[in-house]
Amino acid sequence: MSRVALVTGGTRGIGEAICNALQARGYTVIANYAGNDASAAEFSKRTGIPVYKFDVSDFEATRAKIGEIEAKHGPVEVLVNNAGITRDRTMHRMDPLQWKQVIETNLGSCFNTCHAVINGMRERKFGRIVNIGSI
Repeated sequence: MSRVALVTGGTRGIGEAICNALQARGYTVIANYAGNDASAAEFSKRTGIPVYKFDVSDFEATRAKIGEIEAKHGPVEVLVNNAGITRDRTMHRMDPLQWKQVIETNLGSCFNTCHAVINGMRERKFGRIVNIGSI
């Protein structure tokens, strides 16, 4: 049985390339996305990679959805935290909500996803986590 890899923000851009590379190397790949249902469905149809919609900035939603993924596909042994958003503005034009959204999606999500998989990785004495920061 192949190792399960979860890629957040996995249906486009860098995340899509990572999903394709992992799949080509024999991993069972799962892609997370947050927004565009039509684009995610097209990605899944084209690649055969299952997609799961959830907000990685939400601790409880992330924990629940990763539990669902592991129940269906097996334990997540490779986690690639790739999800990220931008709110391109200079500081004096950015409001606190926009700042919070960026921090929670780009940074908080790494905690949320890692927290959901780390105990299983420790019990199995195997796991890989890659955190990516990119515009």
